[in-house]
Amino acid sequence: MATRVKRAFKYRFYPTDAQAAELWRTFGCVRKVYNMALAARTEAWARQVRVNYNQTSAMLTAWKKTEELAYLNEVSCVPLQQALRHLQMAFANFFANRARYPRFKAKKKSRASAEYTSSAFRFRDGRLTLAKMAHPLDIVWSRPLPEGAVPSTATVSRVSAGRWFVSLLCEDPTVTPLAATRAAAGIDVGLDHLLTLSTGEKIANPRHERRDRERLARAQRELSRKARGDGANRRKARRKVAKIHSRIADRRRDVLHKLSTRLVRENQTLVIEDLTVRTMVKNRSLARAISDAAWSQFRNMLEYKASWYGRDVVAVDRFFPSSKLCSHCGTLQPDMPLNVRIWTCDSCGTAHDRDVNAANNLLAAGLAVSVCGAGVRPQRRTPGGQSAMKQKTPRREP
Repeated sequence: MATRVKRAFKYRFYPTDAQAAELWRTFGCVRKVYNMALAARTEAWARQVRVNYNQTSAMLTAWKKTEELAYLNEVSCVPLQQALRHLQMAFANFFANRARYPRFKAKKKSRASAEYTSSAFRFRDGRLTLAKMAHPLDIVWSRPLPEGAVPSTATVSRVSAGRWFVSLLCEDPTVTPLAATRAAAGIDVGLDHLLTLSTGEKIANPRHERRDRERLARAQRELSRKARGDGANRRKARRKVAKIHSRIADRRRDVLHKLSTRLVRENQTLVIEDLTVRTMVKNRSLARAISDAAWSQFRNMLEYKASWYGRDVVAVDRFFPSSKLCSHCGTLQPDMPLNVRIWTCDSCGTAHDRDVNAANNLLAAGLAVSVCGAGVRPQRRTPGGQSAMKQKTPRREP
């Protein structure tokens, strides 16, 4: 029996002044409850006492009864409870070595959002009404929800560019596994070309940040000349910078979505390299270009879309010498500087395009791994995660 895929559909909406004020209060209360619960759990942890979600929920009930925190009763209780669940999940990820210790939410830096479950909103005839609100949100339905889909959660957020969004999570019956195919592709990511496929196709790097760099620099200079504080002129200048960043991110995301969807639809197996982008961006000469290419975001899209449509993504170990290995005879070159884009094998005399040769080697290694049954998805966010090409014996606890 095919499993149903839960999918989030994100839409922009335009709140009224009353709705915006209510949402701002909710965002503030969510942040306050999260920080207070985190502080309580941290203090308990220092005393070697573990606090779970149920205990923080009881704390929330007690906080609401105090005079100092009585304003928590003015907003819907559901987003506050969801904040405690998010904190519980953050601690679960921390104890499983999947994430760092949870951090406090800052008013000006943290994402302004609130999550409503089905008990805190009404969705009828394409109109969404949140708890504590008399009128539905003015949503721009850029695409329809799947027929018969009923949202289970609604997450409202506001970005620094001043745009409001609502994300509706629901089951999408239209997402079904695609027909199996024998096509496979190795994918080598780069900067001169965003992607190079083992078929020889090269996809140009759009360089979205570079195209808007002059415009962004001008806006940032204008912001730096504004007096520090909460003045209206500084807020306008800051929002102008945020809009340019949003424009860059939107265009980048659109390109990556189209590329990842196309590759998943055309190929049964996709082989990529397990790159440590977090370490690579420490190179000051390449950090801006690597960040603009968004390799990690592209990989995330490939992986979740492959799981949707019944495809396979194989991640080859980052230490595999895909660029220095001759894909024709298997000879390993002793050195391969980054400025060498075309080279000739000393053993067989085959001329190679550096990126195409790397993609071919990745494809061969990935297919070998999938046949041998090794782990095909290295745990990138887990310290000591095992890769497909380089297995280590796990350390046993004493």
